[in-house]
Amino acid sequence: MRTKKLYKVTFLHLGKSYELYARHVASSGLWGFTEVGELVFEPAGAGIVVDPTEERLREEFQDTRMLHLPMQSIVRIEEVERKGSLAIRDAGDGQKIVTPFPMPTR
Repeated sequence: MRTKKLYKVTFLHLGKSYELYARHVASSGLWGFTEVGELVFEPAGAGIVVDPTEERLREEFQDTRMLHLPMQSIVRIEEVERKGSLAIRDAGDGQKIVTPFPMPTR
């Protein structure tokens, strides 16, 4: 039995398409906005392979309790069974933006 619903939220921001997972999606108290809360990330260091996109999104949204997204920026909200990989894509062509690992400077 599933305890809480899981949503995949795709929205546009600064020319990029973000794909995040959240446990809470509802109409916001702010007119014209949708609230997205309880963002879901893999626990830090959970796997052997580190996903740089997930790390970047975790850093960007680490202190976020609730996102209030303008309705016109939301592309799609899906109720899903399990979490997939997070993504940041170019809004124009849909190509996944690869976040490079930090390189040591010489």
